[in-house]
Amino acid sequence: MALLNFKFFSETLRLATEVNVVFSQKAKRLLGNDHQSPVLYLLHGLSDNHTAWLRKSSIERYVENLDVIVVMPDVHRSFYRNTHSGYRYFDYIASELPEICKAYFGVSNEREQNFVAGLSMGGYGSFKLALSHPERYAAAASFSGALDLSALAEHRDESYPEWPHIFGPDNPFTDTEDDLFHLTTTLVNSGRPIPKLFQSCGTEDYLYPANRNFLRHCRSINFPVEFREGPGAHEWSYWDSQIQEALRWFPFETLEK
Repeated sequence: MALLNFKFFSETLRLATEVNVVFSQKAKRLLGNDHQSPVLYLLHGLSDNHTAWLRKSSIERYVENLDVIVVMPDVHRSFYRNTHSGYRYFDYIASELPEICKAYFGVSNEREQNFVAGLSMGGYGSFKLALSHPERYAAAASFSGALDLSALAEHRDESYPEWPHIFGPDNPFTDTEDDLFHLTTTLVNSGRPIPKLFQSCGTEDYLYPANRNFLRHCRSINFPVEFREGPGAHEWSYWDSQIQEALRWFPFETLEK
C-alpha cells in the first residue's frame, strides 16, 4: 500500500491545502504502468478533516486489494459549498481537485470510473457532487448524511454558529442548488445521466429521520437509491462498517492477493 500526503496551493480557494491519497501498489504491477485507476473521493464530516478516514477507519487496509485511488480532501466546516463569505469549496472539490488528481496521480477521467462518498456533512457533499455533475460521477455513497438542510437549519444557532457565513442570512434552501430534493427532482426529468446512489444510516442516528425523508422523496419520483439501515448511532463504528459495504457495492476490480 501507498499513502501520500500531498500539500499544494489551491488557486480556487486561494490558500494552501492538502489531501491524503491511498492506493494499492499492486495495481501498476498487475495492470501496467499506463493503467489509469478509478478514483474515489472520500469526504469528511463537519468536525473532521482530511485525516479522519485514515485515523478512525481502516480504509487503507480495505482497499489493499482493490484497483482504486482514494482521495481524501479537507474542506473545513464548509458543507462543501461556495460559501456566502466567499470561499469556493464546491468549485474546488468539483473542478480543481479532479484536475489535480488527474495530473499528479494518474486517475481515470472517465465518468464510469469516478466515484464519491462521505459521512454526515460529507454524505451531503457526495450526493450534491454527483447530482450536480452527473456527467462526471458514476455513483455516490452517503453514510449518515446531512441530506435535509432545512431540518438542520432549525438548530443552526446552537450547533452551527458559522451557518450565516456558509449559507447567508436568509438560508433559502428550497428549490436551490443546495437542496438535494430539488436536485433529484430536476435530474430525474432532465434526460441527463443518473448516478447510482448508496444511502445508509443507523436507526439510532439523530439524522435518521432526515435520511428517511430523503428516501421517501426519491421513491416518490422513482429516483433509484440503494438504501441500507440498521443499528447504529452517529459514530465511527457505524461508518467504518458502511465504508466496507460501499466498497463492495462500488464496481472496483479486485486485485490478486
